[in-house]
Amino acid sequence: MKGIFFVLVVFFICLASCKQEVQKKVSLKEDIAFLANDSLAGRETGTPQELQAAQYLKNRMESIGLSPRGNAGTYFQTFTFKPKKDPHSEAEFVSGDGTITGTNVIGYIDNGANKTAIIGAHYDHLGMGGEGSLYAEGEAIHNGADDNASGVGVMLKLAEKLKDSLPGSNYLFMAFSGEEMGLLGSNYFCKNPTIDLEKANYMINMDMVGRLRKDKTLAISGTGTTPIWSQVLNANNPGFKLVLSESGVGPSDHTSFYLQEIPVLHFFTGQHEDYHKPSDDFEKLNYKGMEMIGDYVLTVIAELDDTKKLTFRKTKNESEEVPRFKVGLGVMPDYLFDGQGMRIDGVSEERPAAIAGLLKGDVVVQLGDSTVTDMMSYMRALSAFEEGDTANVIVERKGKKIAAQVKF
Repeated sequence: MKGIFFVLVVFFICLASCKQEVQKKVSLKEDIAFLANDSLAGRETGTPQELQAAQYLKNRMESIGLSPRGNAGTYFQTFTFKPKKDPHSEAEFVSGDGTITGTNVIGYIDNGANKTAIIGAHYDHLGMGGEGSLYAEGEAIHNGADDNASGVGVMLKLAEKLKDSLPGSNYLFMAFSGEEMGLLGSNYFCKNPTIDLEKANYMINMDMVGRLRKDKTLAISGTGTTPIWSQVLNANNPGFKLVLSESGVGPSDHTSFYLQEIPVLHFFTGQHEDYHKPSDDFEKLNYKGMEMIGDYVLTVIAELDDTKKLTFRKTKNESEEVPRFKVGLGVMPDYLFDGQGMRIDGVSEERPAAIAGLLKGDVVVQLGDSTVTDMMSYMRALSAFEEGDTANVIVERKGKKIAAQVKF
């Protein structure tokens, strides 16, 4: 009898302990540190490590109190596809030999409203490198802390704050798989939605929001996809230096929803030297910056919670205007720079810019015979050259103009 009593006591202690563990608040840093840990080997789509990340996200959504909104009453929506040979072709969602299975993780707050806000972020990354990696020294774990454990972490915090707080809309939270292979998870969801997309009011995408700079520059694209975005964003701005872009098309998951004629926003803190490299680690992120971004997004969501459904508006596809070029300088452009010219945010070793002596922080103002005033004019200038060509380049460095010659 004493033995049975002892077992029961242990059982109830364990039960209480497990309950406390589930209810324990998980910090933003803890979420990101888990997803960007070496043990997940870069969360490549279709790998056992991506499934570990998916299980973690399912447990987090469950502990927050989100309802499952994947397939068959689960939090998971799986999709099987053949890897694309042509980067410009559409994905083939098929089963059979040579296919890969990705897993979207989806949770839901059902407030019985007639409109639904979709909040998403991709959780897959590059695994050990390969196609898409900018690391030239062989295989290594690409942890993808900024890209995009940062967006997933902010999304989970928004889910916690929206649970039982804003009843005017339903809220769908999605952690996408397959983004690095071509927006596959979001594409599949839009073709096989687990909610009525006619009720979708807007989609907010957070991809790389972990490196907010000291000047608090925050890029937001999709601002032309409904007439009121700019007004709402500017009226609620707590002090960001906003760089707004109207286009609803871009290299992240919001594009899939824009193509379904749903208003979108994409939040982004800019590229950096660790982008698509093994050095994108959780210790380098700006956690206060992410909290500030999360609060800003929450304010925007709150303003739209009980308003009428937004009107969708088509925007110019800026990606169609990007010139094709055969050569590169070997630099990482600063996409958040809003001055005259193209500011260099990183220089790759043994590439034309490095050999010519160009440095991080230099602003390219002339390339060949072309004046460079912004990113588009820089790309147009670059498109005129072929491998083996040489070109004069002028950069501004600490208030001085410096001339150099590059060989492509």
